[in-house]
Amino acid sequence: MTSLLSALQAGVLTLTLNRPERANAFNLELISELQGAFFQAEKDSPTRVIVLTGSGKAFSAGHDISEMKHSDSISYREHVGKTYNPLVLQIRRIEKPVIAAINGPCAGAALGVALACDLRFATDDAKFVVGFSGIGLVPDSAVSLLLPALIGLGRAEEFYFSNAPISAQQALEWGLINRIFSATSFANETLAYATQLASGPVGAFGLAKRAFNTAVLPNLADVLNTEADLQEIAGKGAEHKEGIAAFLEKRKPKYI
Repeated sequence: MTSLLSALQAGVLTLTLNRPERANAFNLELISELQGAFFQAEKDSPTRVIVLTGSGKAFSAGHDISEMKHSDSISYREHVGKTYNPLVLQIRRIEKPVIAAINGPCAGAALGVALACDLRFATDDAKFVVGFSGIGLVPDSAVSLLLPALIGLGRAEEFYFSNAPISAQQALEWGLINRIFSATSFANETLAYATQLASGPVGAFGLAKRAFNTAVLPNLADVLNTEADLQEIAGKGAEHKEGIAAFLEKRKPKYI
């Protein structure tokens, strides 16, 4: 079973994360496929709008913890430098609208990927979790920049520290997402909006996206590099080791 599905309809390319048995958690294969899909979409003239969503009842749980079992041998700086950092930059730099269609829980690195998209639509039962503190890590995937930009620094820090979920309604009120649809109408409503967008001046949309990046996110690449440096430190720490062990053993971590 392929971990990424793609379908093109009326100028709208829908990319579906397809690991439902793992709540669509990212692994190296899925990230590589997603990078390749965005690379092709950038060159493909029939593709005018991109929708990113998840199969089943989850958008994505973030990175697959099973790939982090041997954290002692992992360079997190190298990891994000090959995976999420280039993916986030791809999404921001592709001069076509990208919509995150968040059909369920969205956590950790998946939150960063969703925040990098131009628009975010969610089902009314979707939840957003910053996630990293739960395993003793710092925000990466541009979450440290994009989340405060959308909901404010105090709220971003609170929900990183607490690891508490943000409801879809709260996310809408704070500007984290643009629209909420019911789960039953979500796919149709999202496709209808994306199709209408695809009939617009996509060339101008792309140039405007470049302007928005320059005005609001001029330091995106620098922030991604800083996050990678800090994640390398956190990933070698005792708190991360305990966080991973607790997660795998299904217990609360004991931090000293």
